[in-house]
Amino acid sequence: MAAPPAYSLVATDLDGTLLRGDDTLSDRSRAALARTVEAGAQHLVVTGRPAPRVRPLLDELGSRGLAVCGQGAQLYDAGADRLLWSVTLDRELAETALGKIEAEVGQVYVAVDQDGVDGLTLIEPGYLMPHPTLPAVRVPRRDDLWCEPISKVLLRHHALSDDELAAIARDVVGSLATVTMSGPGTVELQPCGITKATGLALAAEHLGLSARQAIAFGDMPNDIPMFDWAARGVAMANAHPELKAVADEITLSNEDDGIAVVLERLFA
Repeated sequence: MAAPPAYSLVATDLDGTLLRGDDTLSDRSRAALARTVEAGAQHLVVTGRPAPRVRPLLDELGSRGLAVCGQGAQLYDAGADRLLWSVTLDRELAETALGKIEAEVGQVYVAVDQDGVDGLTLIEPGYLMPHPTLPAVRVPRRDDLWCEPISKVLLRHHALSDDELAAIARDVVGSLATVTMSGPGTVELQPCGITKATGLALAAEHLGLSARQAIAFGDMPNDIPMFDWAARGVAMANAHPELKAVADEITLSNEDDGIAVVLERLFA
């Protein structure tokens, strides 16, 4: 009888973690994930990207299972192409939070991810997409961002660093929203209390798995709750110092197939 897998749940972030800088998945990483699944483990994508921006990658992986999207605000069933669970950010609260942030730092540039499997990413004038390969629709006015329910707000500032903007936003937003920093040029507001950990815990419950069976991979501070939840957290060599400080292990960078290196060791 084959030995059981070291971990039954493998949770991977996408940008800066599983994907390379050009948004591609290497052959080595693809093969390592395939062997992991063949060994009996579940692979879950856990990402800040909304479900519509994750669907093409899941198709490429041949995944028909679950994915945690929108920083934990969405639990997406790839096989059925539907959201099993989602929570939206109240648009009035979002506008109030933005007002508090701009009162401290001046103008910020804003985008939103709409809720739903066909939701759009809308960007106001002046906002630059941190991932130019991802589709977005530019709207003429900020008011146009609030036309449909949203899962999160994305912020950029012309002068402040991501760390500076995130710290100030946390101080002034309070319980209006959860503030995360998920990548270069990506400070976000999401529903209060929602993190990657809440979404991952819900997905694990659906799969009949627990935190003690999980290993998680990430690169940014928004992955800290996921590391706190999982039995083991592995940071990429290119990870933010805050995540490295709480990681159980640091692997190679996303460009050097850091996830594959660990999975090949665990699921040889």
